[in-house]
Amino acid sequence: QVQLVESGGGLVQAGGSLRLSCAASGRTFSNYAMDWFRQAPGKEREFVAAISWGGGNTYYPDSVKGRFTISKDDAKNTVYLQMNSLKPEDTAVYYCAAGYDNLATMTGFSGGMDYWGKGTLVTVSS
Repeated sequence: QVQLVESGGGLVQAGGSLRLSCAASGRTFSNYAMDWFRQAPGKEREFVAAISWGGGNTYYPDSVKGRFTISKDDAKNTVYLQMNSLKPEDTAVYYCAAGYDNLATMTGFSGGMDYWGKGTLVTVSS
């Protein structure tokens, strides 16, 4: 059974940092891109970051570029999202997802993601 399990969420003050983790199990994710998405209350799901299966390519939307960094440790089957300079508008449930590595999944097309975690809540206080 494929599982993606996020952890590392919590409450942080504006300007602070958090590192999220996504542990993958149940299959080999070779040729899969790994993405992070988020969804704030009352808002649509938003793409946050992507990393290619080889780890050599990453992509971020302008809203987080320069503040968030995605990385992966293949030995641990884990993907990370380092979030710095957090803002109250970053408050959301953060989800990791896996989808076959292609232009769509690397640029945040959620319809291309095959597996999703259940999310971890990040709250940024002002």
